[in-house]
Amino acid sequence: MKQDKPSQETLDRWHQDPNNWILGIFYFNREDPRIFPPKRIAYLGWTVNFANTYSVSIFLALITTAILVAFFYN
Repeated sequence: MKQDKPSQETLDRWHQDPNNWILGIFYFNREDPRIFPPKRIAYLGWTVNFANTYSVSIFLALITTAILVAFFYN
């Protein structure tokens, strides 16, 4: 069964809910399917939804790649 995409109103409500922000900077919302939601201050870019396993995997892959590139090109 395919889940419906959340409305913009629902996404905004989740984004503004302080319970979805750990320490005010880490976004954690199991209901939100977005991999990279906007940061708390949206014009600063995007953050990782740490409740989404795909986003955490992508985040770790990017960090690992950056570390390996820095290590081998140093």
